[in-house]
Amino acid sequence: MHTTRIALSEKIRKKVTPILADRLTDAIDLSLQLKQAHWNVKGPHFVALHELFDSIHGVISSKVDDLAERLTALGGTADGTVKAVVNRSRLPAYSPKITRGEDHLEAVAAALATFGGLTRTAIDTCDEAGDKVTADLLTEITAEVDQQLWFVEAHLQR
Repeated sequence: MHTTRIALSEKIRKKVTPILADRLTDAIDLSLQLKQAHWNVKGPHFVALHELFDSIHGVISSKVDDLAERLTALGGTADGTVKAVVNRSRLPAYSPKITRGEDHLEAVAAALATFGGLTRTAIDTCDEAGDKVTADLLTEITAEVDQQLWFVEAHLQR
């Protein structure tokens, strides 16, 4: 742990920083999955989905930065390397063979739902550990992910 004057004990920070590190790698994976969908979507709704995936990518990318900055502010180290993401992400793998718009929507919805669930669980853990600021950050991220999931699922409803 790096030293900091943030008014949280090292004990609390040692509980919270691994959670932030895990959510960071998941968020990086999610952002890359969104780019995979954006670049490779095909079909009759190409433009709408191409733009939707890019828009969601922008939202998630800003959350990646928020997670990394909170992690380092608390004395942790943000590891955003490809190896870290491969080894730590808990999101379902994204098939590089997907091309159909509906298949991308299903894969993106699964990734967003998984990430949202993991982040929602982390809220309570950070709050119970005594770090309400990180819990609030994760709450904000979860709300944003829920909204983006709603946008994706709207395309899948009949």
